[in-house]
Amino acid sequence: MAEIIDIHTHVISSDTVRYPLAPLGGKQSDWSRTRPTSAQALIAAMDEAGVAKSAVVHASTAYGFDNSYLADSVKAHPGRFTGVFSLDMLADDACEKFECWTRAGLTGMRLFTTGSTSPGQAGWLADPKTFPVWERAEAATLPVCLQMRPEGVPDLLTLLSRFRRVPIILDHLARVTLSDGPPYKAAQWLFDLARYPNVFLKLTSRTIEEANAGASTPQAFFPRLVKAFGADRIAWGSNFPAHEGPLSHLLAEAREGLGCLSDSDRDAIFGGTALRLYPVLARKAG
Repeated sequence: MAEIIDIHTHVISSDTVRYPLAPLGGKQSDWSRTRPTSAQALIAAMDEAGVAKSAVVHASTAYGFDNSYLADSVKAHPGRFTGVFSLDMLADDACEKFECWTRAGLTGMRLFTTGSTSPGQAGWLADPKTFPVWERAEAATLPVCLQMRPEGVPDLLTLLSRFRRVPIILDHLARVTLSDGPPYKAAQWLFDLARYPNVFLKLTSRTIEEANAGASTPQAFFPRLVKAFGADRIAWGSNFPAHEGPLSHLLAEAREGLGCLSDSDRDAIFGGTALRLYPVLARKAG
């Protein structure tokens, strides 16, 4: 197998003086409080699991929109990490913050419209006030991860009609439900998105569990997903440490779940697509 790249990890510093906690909505996520993982600890977990590199996603439920620890972690370990920042898309200085974090070396952006501490779907995803930031992302071909729910698909379609060159990555496959099993009628909205060439899928530990839920099986779901989107638009992300368990175990579960795919498809999902989205990760570790 080719080099393994994880496009969904998080880091939390134990130094709350230098990196103060300021979670979105004022409520810190349970995982960031009980399983804080520093950049050094993440690298140790990656080494133990056999993961070469990672796109580290900003922990909004710990730091809000302050990406300082993420940026410092990427700067300290450029051969192992790139970073995916978050910002307040409705803020008056959103464009300036976009430039700030990209100048700091972060190569992706994440919009947090739902999550463990914000279970509903936010209504601002396609607000026209956000469009200047989207325009900057499009000019830079900077991938944008969407932490969203199926209820946000109408807003997503608005964005897809306007910003056709932005690589848009759906975290956790936008929390699709698969428990009804084949032919996956409840997931038809997801398959319908395959016609948009700039839609990418982040296949996470949550996806592996959902593919095993109810009447679904990995053998039924993942080949159909690859047939619809192509493996070159699907990338694996562990969601470590937000998803409980050693990184090595999460990778083993993903390998088992995707064992029904061809070697070339697995190589794309476990590394090739990540390099397409974050070409900076092609640099040598050191």
